[in-house]
Amino acid sequence: MYKSLLSLFISTVICTINLCAQPLAAFVNIQNELMVWDKGLIHKVDYLPPVDMKIGRTAIPYLDNSRSFKIYYGGGVKTINEGFTNTFAVSDNLVAFLNQKSLNVFDHGTAKNLTGICNQYILGDSVVEFLDGLRNEYRVYYNGQTYTIENFIPDSVLSGVKVADNIVAYNNFANQFRIFYHGNIIAQEDYPVGGFDAGRNTVAYVDANRQFKIFHNGKTFVIDDYPPINFAAGDNLVAFVSGDGYFKIFYEDSVHSIGFFNPTFRVGDNVVAYKDPSGAFKVIYKGEITELENYYPATYTIQYNSVAYINTSSTLRLFTEGEVYDVTNADLTGWELNYDVIKYQIGQSIFKIFYKGYDY
Repeated sequence: MYKSLLSLFISTVICTINLCAQPLAAFVNIQNELMVWDKGLIHKVDYLPPVDMKIGRTAIPYLDNSRSFKIYYGGGVKTINEGFTNTFAVSDNLVAFLNQKSLNVFDHGTAKNLTGICNQYILGDSVVEFLDGLRNEYRVYYNGQTYTIENFIPDSVLSGVKVADNIVAYNNFANQFRIFYHGNIIAQEDYPVGGFDAGRNTVAYVDANRQFKIFHNGKTFVIDDYPPINFAAGDNLVAFVSGDGYFKIFYEDSVHSIGFFNPTFRVGDNVVAYKDPSGAFKVIYKGEITELENYYPATYTIQYNSVAYINTSSTLRLFTEGEVYDVTNADLTGWELNYDVIKYQIGQSIFKIFYKGYDY
């Protein structure tokens, strides 16, 4: 019991540290050099543009110009291998990569092999769910350890696996609904679940009796005796339209009714964006509603604590952590939101980073 509590405490501390870490950004400048923005400073990390690159919250993996696999992490670049990596993915805290069929994970500066044969895997912020072809098992890597969740049955797959930040939800081969959470497999339902979604610490689903339930922080809440019209999970929240037509948010273990309407809405990690009955563009963050525009934009990007878009005044606007910023009204060559950081380009040679009210 003591070891279990200690493990939970350590993983919570690590998670808190990672959540507080400032996110990264990267771009290739006019000289074709790879530049990384980290903690307010821009560093040159490679003299040639990468073949492929992906940006995580704490790491930036890339294939360099010679196809060597490298990872920017902790202020420097680590060469993982030279020409062996064929695919890779990145999340908040992990990098998963395949060398042929060998699955590996880069976790807090260290590369580890998970299995020599892998044909499928799903990456979350702190978990990797994968089919171990050597052991014929479905396994999960979490917090430095690997756990077996199900044995593999040939010509079958787990039904509708959902992997979120720190949680895995799935229907197993016995048609039972299971949740992997903090290193434990929770026997959530003895029957399969038709529809479900997952976010940090959270799984929303409709059970076999058509009740709408939410698993959150180890507890299960019966939200409604009838299934919702639609729903989506984020980090510690669920947005849904109830069967009787009310738009609601589950947040901090309780349900908040926004109003009697069925909106167009999207859920990021910690933020919900939606179109209200008047057509206005609004967001919900930590239980607070903010109106961004009196119209609903055709396109916008939503991620982590932020929503970004270009409004009708041609201004790049950013909502992040409860604040609204007009980033720039310059004629942009392009822009991109990564976590809560906006990278934008003016012309061919000017690259800027915007984070929490400051340009870099």
